[in-house]
Amino acid sequence: MRMEPTLGLLEQQGPEKVAGNAEQEPAPWQAVPVLSEQQSGDVELVLAYAAPVLDKRQTSRLLREVAAVHPLPAQSHLKRVRPRPDACGAPVLELLLCLAGPAPGPRSLAELLPEPSVDPHGLGPPFLVPVPARPPLTRDQFEEARIHWPTSFHEDKQVTSALAGQLFSVEERASMQSHMEWAVRMAQRAAAQGLRAVGAVVVDPTLDRVLAMGHDCCSATSPLLHAVMVCIDLVAQGQGRGAHDLRAHPTCAFSPAAIPQARAGTVRKLEEDEDEDGQPYVCTGYDLYITREPCAMCAMALVHSRIRRVFYGATSPDGALGTRFRIHARPDLNHRFQVFRGILENQCYLLDPDA
Repeated sequence: MRMEPTLGLLEQQGPEKVAGNAEQEPAPWQAVPVLSEQQSGDVELVLAYAAPVLDKRQTSRLLREVAAVHPLPAQSHLKRVRPRPDACGAPVLELLLCLAGPAPGPRSLAELLPEPSVDPHGLGPPFLVPVPARPPLTRDQFEEARIHWPTSFHEDKQVTSALAGQLFSVEERASMQSHMEWAVRMAQRAAAQGLRAVGAVVVDPTLDRVLAMGHDCCSATSPLLHAVMVCIDLVAQGQGRGAHDLRAHPTCAFSPAAIPQARAGTVRKLEEDEDEDGQPYVCTGYDLYITREPCAMCAMALVHSRIRRVFYGATSPDGALGTRFRIHARPDLNHRFQVFRGILENQCYLLDPDA
C-alpha cells in the first residue's frame, strides 16, 4: 500500500522535540479527565421538609411510617435521619419528611403527614432544608453534598484517581507524551504546507504503537478533512475501506500491517463493533491523540468510529469534548468514550494560537 513506507520512515526518524532546545525537557503537563456535565457540575439542591425528633424512642416507627407515605425513590441517596447539635450542643435527630415541591412554604405536620398513615407523636414542627437533588458522582460533589444533608456515595475509584493525577503510571505518561509529540510533529508539517496546525495520531494501546498519523487537510474542495477525519479515514483505508484520496498529503500515513484482525478485551463490545467480515469496526479499542480539542463534527465521527479514548492538548472555543459540548459523555448516544486534556498543553497552544 502507498502509505505504509511513509509511516515506517517517520518511525525511524523519531519524533522531533516540540519545545525549544532539544536538550530541554518539555514543560510539565497533567492529563485532566473531561467528565460528564453531571460529574463536573455543582451539586444541585432542592428544598425538602424535615422535622426534629423530640422523642428518640419513636425514631424507628416514625422512619418506617414516613418512608411509606413519602418514599423518595429519586432521592435514595439521601439518608432519612441526621444528627445535629441543638443550641446548647446537645445531639438532636432530624427526620427528612418529603420534598417541598414547586411552592414551598410553611406547613404543619398535619398537612405533610396525613393521619392515620403517620402518627406524628414524637416529632417537632417541620422546617425547610436544602438537600442534594441527585447522587454525588465525585468525591468533591460528595463533600459538598454532605454539608447540606447526609448522603450516600458510591465512589468510582478510577475517576478519583484521574482527578488526583494518579491514574497513569510513569511508563504510561512517557508513552502518552511520545504519542502527543507525534501529533505535534504532524501539526508542524501541516503549518509548513500553509494548512491549519492541527495534528493527530491513532494508537493501538494493546501494542502501544502508532497506526495512523494525520493533520488538517482542509481546502476549498475538501472542507471536511479535519485532522480527526483524516485519521479515521486512514484507519478505514488500512481495513480495506476509506473514502478520501490523501495522496496530496504524503505525510498523512497509516500502517495496515500493524492492525490485528482481533483485539479481544480492549473495550466492551457493541453489536456494531465488528463488521460481517469479522474485522473490528474502524477505531474500536484505539486511542486518539490530537493537538487541539475536536469540533462537533469530529466528536460525532469519533462516536461513530467507536474510539476508546481521546487525549488532546489545547482546548478550543468551539470544542465539543469539554469546552462547548461534552459529546463523548452524552447518555443518549450509543457509544461513549473517555477524554483527557492537557498533554503537552503549552506546546499545543503555541501551534494554534486561536485554540
